[in-house]
Formats: sequence, C-alpha cells, structure tokens
Amino acid sequence: MKLFTVKITQNTEIMTKVHLIGLHAPDIAGQVRPGQFVMINCGKERVLPRPISVHGMTVHGEALLLVNIVGKGTEWLSERVPGDMLNVIGPSGNGFAVSRDAQELLLVAGGMGIAPLAFLAQQMAVTHEVTLLMGAATASLLYPQDRLPLNIHIVQTTDDGSAGRKGFVTDVMTDYLAGADQIFACGPMPMYKSIESLMVSSEKVQSVQVSLEVRMGCGVGACYGCSIKTRQGMKKVCKDGPVFNLADIILDEVRV
Repeated sequence: MKLFTVKITQNTEIMTKVHLIGLHAPDIAGQVRPGQFVMINCGKERVLPRPISVHGMTVHGEALLLVNIVGKGTEWLSERVPGDMLNVIGPSGNGFAVSRDAQELLLVAGGMGIAPLAFLAQQMAVTHEVTLLMGAATASLLYPQDRLPLNIHIVQTTDDGSAGRKGFVTDVMTDYLAGADQIFACGPMPMYKSIESLMVSSEKVQSVQVSLEVRMGCGVGACYGCSIKTRQGMKKVCKDGPVFNLADIILDEVRV
C-alpha cells in the first residue's frame, strides 16, 4: 500500500449522481484485487481522505472507481475533469477470496454494492459461471448492463418494479442458492440481515463473503475509527476487511 499521485482519465455520470472515474494508475491496477479500496484526498479543505472501492481495471492500466455523490468530498471528486491529479493511497484492505474448487459464483449487489462486485464479475467471468443479482430502488439507479461482462447471467430487481422483478434483491436469492458454490455480497446493512436470515433457513450450508462500508478515519489501521465487533474479537475494517465472512460479523453491533 503506497501513496500515488495519479491522473484522471475519464469522468462520466452513468447513473443519477453516480460517476465512473478512471485513473491512470498502472501501479495500482497491476496489484489490486476485487474487494479492495483506495483512499482519496478530496480537496485541501477536507482533512480526511475518502475510501472508494476499486470498481475495475483496464488493459491500459486504468483503475476505475464508481463514485456516489453523498457529501462534499464525493461531490468535489465528481467535479474533477480528465487531466486533474489526485493523491491516492492503496490498494488497501483484503479482497474477495474465490475457492479453487468453486465453479458457480453467486454475486448479490444492492444499490452501490455493484461497485466491487462488477470488478469481481469482470475477473471471474472468464473461468467461472457467474450469476449477478442486482437490485436498486428504481430503474434509473440500476447499473447499466452494457458495462458488465457479456457472459454472465444477470437478474435485476427494483423496489418499485420499474425494471426487472419487483422487490428486493434478496427476494430472488432463494432461486439461486442451490446452484451456487460461493456467494459474495455487497450492499446496505438491512440486505446483510436478510441474507443472514436466508442462510439460517437454507438447506445448503454456505458461507457468504460480504464487503462492509463503514466510516473510516485514516484507512491504514492507525486510528481504530473503523473497528467492529466480530465473533473473533474486535477487527478493523480498513485492515482486516472490508471483506468478511458474514457469519463472523455481529451485525447489530456495526455502525455505518
């Protein structure tokens, strides 16, 4: 994990208040794994850097970020243009771990949870059977399918029924549990609680790897600001995560 000064290569709004930002960062792109993140300094007046999941990488050495505008830092980042420079620390944290024996992978993305899972789909689609369950509140907030690998199976859901199947993304999970060798998920805390309940009642015992999004201070494990309680004791999301086994997390104790 190092500090890099990188150049922005692209910045496109691909969903409502969601920007796809490319960075010329061959040193990061060459070593990053799906599930890891980078810390970005968002303007001189903002002291704390922002953690952003790596969304993908290109053959040209670009690291891709999916940035949701939720505050002043991400708003500042969304306003950058190609040619602007950023200070970036990373790649940080651990990533998703795909078993050597796994053949069929089930990915469950709720809202902006598509950010790291699209990267996982990109890497695994060549060698594995990948099913992506992708949910959002409404059609305009669904990630564009044409930006995903062609050879994966995609199921869309929306809360209001404006696209795909009406309901939450977890509502369709039971249709795909039996065929999955491994499950990977990223989304809001209520989604994780629903998945936890599904796995308790499922006939097939499976582990679920989830990516946690919590407030971070330093992003390098020095401040303990992102510590969470797990069944193995206190863990730091920035160093021990952001990917955890769902069964290890005490969800009611996590503060996002």
